[in-house]
Amino acid sequence: MYDMKQLSKLGSLGKMAPAAMEAFQALDKAAMGEGAIPKKYKELIALAVALTTQCPYCLEIHKNHAVEAGATEEELAETTFIAAALRAGAAVVHGTHIIK
Repeated sequence: MYDMKQLSKLGSLGKMAPAAMEAFQALDKAAMGEGAIPKKYKELIALAVALTTQCPYCLEIHKNHAVEAGATEEELAETTFIAAALRAGAAVVHGTHIIK
């Protein structure tokens, strides 16, 4: 099911909902473009989110973009553990809702 070739269908998807696709692309461009947060950090943030949501497409795309932006293997590794810590932390703090 998860094959990077599926992304070739994005054009067809966009043709079926052009206004929504254009809005999404504008948001993505604005969010991921240069700004107060440097591109490398934005890609590492995106990678941490992708690790958390476990989207294989986002993992591949944002890992490549992070490396292109200068991210090191060590930064990729630390990003992995930041995502893991936040996921684990969310489970712990949500545990406060299930006890008296």
